[in-house]
Amino acid sequence: MWNVLWLNVHLATGDEALVTAGDGYGCIRNGAVGVHDGVICWIGAQADLPDVPENLATRIEDGRGGWLTPGLIDAHTHVVFAGDRSREFAERLNGASYEEIARKGGGILSTVAATRAASEQELLEASLKRVHTMIREGTTTLEVKSGYGLTLADEFKQLRVARAIGEQLPVRVHKTFLGAHAVPPEYQGRADAYVTFLVEEVLPVLHEEKLVDSVDAFCETIAFSPAQTEILFEAAQKLGLPVRIHAEQLSLGGGTVLAARYHGLSADHLEYADEQAVMSMARHGTVAMLLPGAFYFIREKQLPPVALLREHGVGIGLATDCNPGTSPVLGLTTVMNMGCTLFRLTPEESFRAVTSVGARALGLEQQVGMLRQGMRADMALWEVTGPHELSYWVGGLQPTRHIFEGI
Repeated sequence: MWNVLWLNVHLATGDEALVTAGDGYGCIRNGAVGVHDGVICWIGAQADLPDVPENLATRIEDGRGGWLTPGLIDAHTHVVFAGDRSREFAERLNGASYEEIARKGGGILSTVAATRAASEQELLEASLKRVHTMIREGTTTLEVKSGYGLTLADEFKQLRVARAIGEQLPVRVHKTFLGAHAVPPEYQGRADAYVTFLVEEVLPVLHEEKLVDSVDAFCETIAFSPAQTEILFEAAQKLGLPVRIHAEQLSLGGGTVLAARYHGLSADHLEYADEQAVMSMARHGTVAMLLPGAFYFIREKQLPPVALLREHGVGIGLATDCNPGTSPVLGLTTVMNMGCTLFRLTPEESFRAVTSVGARALGLEQQVGMLRQGMRADMALWEVTGPHELSYWVGGLQPTRHIFEGI
C-alpha cells in the first residue's frame, strides 16, 4: 500500500508535459496524489483512482478543496550570515550608491567581519530563524551560498552551517561555494593571489568534505574579472562541480557568456545582459535567475532583458537573494509578485520560476519542482482561488500545510 494518499485537492502540477498555452500551471482539478517512501507514485484525477482510497493507502489526507503545488524552490540565497546592515539602507536613501558603500569598506566586507566574529553555533541559530520563516512561506528546497567568510576556516564554518540546516530542518539544501564573493581585507590589491588561494587551498578541502554542490562567483567591476572567474570555473570543472555566476548586475562585463560556456546552471541578476549573453544561455541551457528583491531594494532602473529571454527560450527563474545588504527578503510569494510587477512576468511564468525552473537552476529537475510520478513529494497546500493568487498578494500568503516527502 501507499504511505499517503492526498484527496480533495486541485493540483497545480507545474509538469511541463501538462503545461499548455491555455494552462501555464499544468492543472488537474479534483485531483489526488499517492505517495510511497517520499516519492509520488500516482497522480491524476481523483475519479481515476484504481481502487477505493482505503485499499490504496495506510494514511488518507483531506486537502479540503485547496490547491496543492510543488514546494517552492529558492535557488539563490545568502541566508547564512551574521550582523546587520540596516544602516547602509539609510545611507543609500541619503544618496550613496551600492558601489560607493562597498568601496569604503561597507557592503559585503562588513558582513564578512560579522560572520567571521560569530561562532558556528551563533551563526546556525541566526540562520535557522530565517530559514524557519522561509519554510513557513512555502519553501521546501533552498540554495545556500558561502562567501561571507573568505578564509578556509570561515568558508568551512558557513558551509557546515548550511549542511546543518538541512539536517535539522526538513528543507532540502543545495550548498554553493562563493569564495569569490569579494576580495578580503588581507588580499586587498592582490585579487589574483586570492583566486589562487581559493583554487589551491580552499575549494579542494571543502569538496573533499562534501560541503560543495556548486561553485559561484561575483563577476563585476567591484569584484572579480572574467579572467579571474574562469580560473575558478576551471578548478570546479576538474572536480566535477557545476558552476553559476553573479553577473551583469551593475554593468555588462561578459560574465554571463563565460558561465554559459562552462554550461553554468544559472546566471543571476542580469540587469545589463545583452542579446549575446542571452543567446549564450539559450545555447547551453543556463537558467536566467532574476532577483527582483535586490532590484527593488537598491532602486535599480535597468530592467533585465525579459523580452530577449522569452524570445530565445531561456528559462526564467526567481529567487529571494536573501542577504543583509541588498535583499532582506525571505518569502518567495513576495518575490513572485515583484517578478510580475517589476519585470512584467506573467503569473504563470512566476510560478514556474520558483518551481520547475528553480529546480533546473540547482540541477534538481529530476527530483523536485513538479508534481509528477517519480518526483519527491515535497509540496505545499494553499487556501487560494487558484495558483494565480500566489503572485497576487504582496507578502503574508502562507500555505496551510507544508508537506515534505508526502507528510
